Amino acid sequence: METSLNNKVALITGASKGLGLAMAKAYYSHGAKVALLARGPEDLATAEANINAMAVTDEYRESARVKAYACDVTDAKAIQATHQAVVADFGSVDILVNNAGQSAAKPFLQISDDEWQADLDLKLMAAIRLTRLVWPDMAQRQWGRIINLLNVYAKLPDAGTAPTSISRAAGMALTKVLSAEGAPDNILVNAMLIGFIESDQIRRQHAASDQSLSLPEFIAKAGLRLPMKRMGKAEEAADLALFLASDRASYLTGCAINMDGGLSKAV
Repeated sequence: METSLNNKVALITGASKGLGLAMAKAYYSHGAKVALLARGPEDLATAEANINAMAVTDEYRESARVKAYACDVTDAKAIQATHQAVVADFGSVDILVNNAGQSAAKPFLQISDDEWQADLDLKLMAAIRLTRLVWPDMAQRQWGRIINLLNVYAKLPDAGTAPTSISRAAGMALTKVLSAEGAPDNILVNAMLIGFIESDQIRRQHAASDQSLSLPEFIAKAGLRLPMKRMGKAEEAADLALFLASDRASYLTGCAINMDGGLSKAV
């Protein structure tokens, strides 16, 4: 299946590790010019170097490029300045992946106003602000892809899953609204609802555990709870993100796709 991204410009938030990095590698390997956004300069430098070291086929070698940009996406001014830098370096953004986020879950009465605001700024407002910046050029060119990384609690929130489940549900509503507004201009907007994926977040959970299990043992044990009896891999999520960004998904918009190995009880 042809999934060329030759000469497309992709901006990915939370791109220095885990899912974001896997998606960046997939896009770069298919010819995209990839802007990596994250807060940590050191992790970004490592990610950029790793991607630059990748082998790329002749078909994509001339087009594929990557550059890292340190950006706190909870800061509106930083978002605007970074977007301007990306456009100056690569040109207008064709593909936006709103991936920045981290797990935050507590009983409702334990969540402070500051924690609510921080979660909304990171997971919802960052996507809103970046989308607002890239949208006009996408509409002018009559081509755009926006992919919002959410999680399965966006569809079926449970006790103790706020504030993440609330901000992710808002992200799913945003996806649907944008898909309807973008359709006449061929701006396709979809969401990927992530379940349990081997990622940096899982590694942090392992580091916070009692360390009685090695990381591979920890991942394997956690995966046994899932319908497929294993966690997903970041590269598997990246394959879906690659399809959604390509012309192969040219009639797919407004969808919230479970990337969870069958975990969610909602379709």
